Amino acid sequence: MTCFIIIITYNAMPWIQKCLDSTKGYQVIIVDNNSTDGTVAYIKENYQEVHLSRQNKNLGFGQANNIGIRYAIEQEAEYVFLLNQDAYLKNGCIEKLLETQQKNQDYDVLSPIHLNGQGTHLDKGFLIYLNRYKLSSTLLFDLLSKNLSSVYSIEFVNAAGWLITRNCLQKVGGFDPLFFHYGEDRNYCQRVRYHKLNIGIVPDATIYHDRENRGEYNIEKYSEAYYKEFERYLKVDWADINVTNFEEKYSARARYLLSKQRRFVLKLQFQKAEDCQIKRKLMFQLRADIAKSRQSNTEGQMPYI
Repeated sequence: MTCFIIIITYNAMPWIQKCLDSTKGYQVIIVDNNSTDGTVAYIKENYQEVHLSRQNKNLGFGQANNIGIRYAIEQEAEYVFLLNQDAYLKNGCIEKLLETQQKNQDYDVLSPIHLNGQGTHLDKGFLIYLNRYKLSSTLLFDLLSKNLSSVYSIEFVNAAGWLITRNCLQKVGGFDPLFFHYGEDRNYCQRVRYHKLNIGIVPDATIYHDRENRGEYNIEKYSEAYYKEFERYLKVDWADINVTNFEEKYSARARYLLSKQRRFVLKLQFQKAEDCQIKRKLMFQLRADIAKSRQSNTEGQMPYI
């Protein structure tokens, strides 16, 4: 079974040694998004065995991964494993994922358990998804009763560590360039489900996701970041090809915002009215791109690869 590990780097010096040391024994593809902190030079000097593709600009997570995926497919890869630059493999992680997929071939995207960087607790983001999809209590019960299944189905898990089959890549394609950073993994899972493929978590496989020291990121309402977040949610929610009657529902949502805007004006709540106006404008600006994405992801053959 040929499996390539794909790592996207961008100013990765705080983590890259631990990340790459954990991947020894595997063929590794690194796509660097124009790092400026010495990451590329460090990799060239210390890890000459990896395939390094340096970009002259930051392509974001998804499009950079598409470059790595394309190269892996050209090398006849049967699997790719996407690994964050700030994540480290626990010994035997990929072997366990491959073994599980071979025994459960109806799963085409498999994730290990995500611990924090020290391995002392579950990664907070990972735990959010376990709770959201009502899987945490099932896992805990099965663990305590010593009756763990080899794989647990889930609708979405973040892409800090994904094993993807060649079959999935051939049916679903790569990451949608509609997304620059954040949201592309959720969109990909939507497309996986559209194609009747399954996503799972393997409890016997583990990575460490070293991101707990980044601090909280609070977005001020009505700020530029606030509307960037709204754009991201628009793309995630409306580029979902499992949503039917897109044009009708999208238009209805825009009309609803207009109705809210008018009510706020009558109440002299002008900032809230302006908020609705800006959101409606963003909906109109993104409509064509979202429609194009939906068409590519339903009609295209291996889109973006």
